[in-house]
Amino acid sequence: MKQTILIWIHAFRLRTLPLALSSTFLGSFLAYSKSHFRISVFIFASVTTLFLQILSNLANDYGDGLKGTDKKGRLGPERLTQSGKVSPNAMRNMIIVFVLLSLTVGSTLIFIGLKHFPVVTILVFFILGSSAILAAIKYTVGKNPYGYVGLGDMFVFIFFGIVGVCGTFYLHTGYFDPWILFPASTIGLFSSCVLNINNLRDIKSDSECGKKTLVVRLGVKAAKIYHGILVLSAVLMSMVYTVMFFKSPVQLLFMITLPFLLLDVKNVMMNTVPIELNRELLKMALTTFAFSLTFGLGLVL
Repeated sequence: MKQTILIWIHAFRLRTLPLALSSTFLGSFLAYSKSHFRISVFIFASVTTLFLQILSNLANDYGDGLKGTDKKGRLGPERLTQSGKVSPNAMRNMIIVFVLLSLTVGSTLIFIGLKHFPVVTILVFFILGSSAILAAIKYTVGKNPYGYVGLGDMFVFIFFGIVGVCGTFYLHTGYFDPWILFPASTIGLFSSCVLNINNLRDIKSDSECGKKTLVVRLGVKAAKIYHGILVLSAVLMSMVYTVMFFKSPVQLLFMITLPFLLLDVKNVMMNTVPIELNRELLKMALTTFAFSLTFGLGLVL
């Protein structure tokens, strides 16, 4: 029993969860800075985000495992479907469990946040929530997974950034503020950075298996330049919002993450040993979460 639990914990890939929470935390901080915050929305939004991220991890394991992408020699964490430690049927059943959990908690979140809103607004959020579940699965699962044609970066930007931050903000406040798109884009771009590092690490195995990620399409040199552009664009987005709503120097608290971001760009640019990007991938994910916290705290302190 203990071994089984440990195997599933490994499949959930807990190290990816802080990155997923970045959008929920920042959306909540932004709402608080506008004098709107509900603890119930924060809790249910966070739990929904965690379930969606775990669902994505399980679906990725399952999809790549069936397609043979996670073959022997993989540089990233061991995938359980490919290794045989978890059967495809067991993995599929666990995916169904997390689809149901995401639907249940997400529906509760929508009810709490929008119970006094028009039916059309509630329907829009149900569509967004269902789309997030579908996107989590379709990255690698099915006949035409979007992760295999180079669209992963776009979907990560949309759901980890725009939908995650703006959706959380709306559920707290009850309105949409176009300026929120700037910090939301920052989180989306940083999240795309994490995926880009992952795909740089796996470019050899991905290209051999026909997984045409954006890195495979661009090539290593261009993908590294693209990575630098993502980081620079993300920082500029956050600076624009800060300048437009500047009230106190404490809002520059997020600047403490800049050295880590610059170091990330340097390490990615100079990397010649793909397996070493495992460490960089985790650092970028944690830096994104740290940015979310420091940017948000700068707004509310």
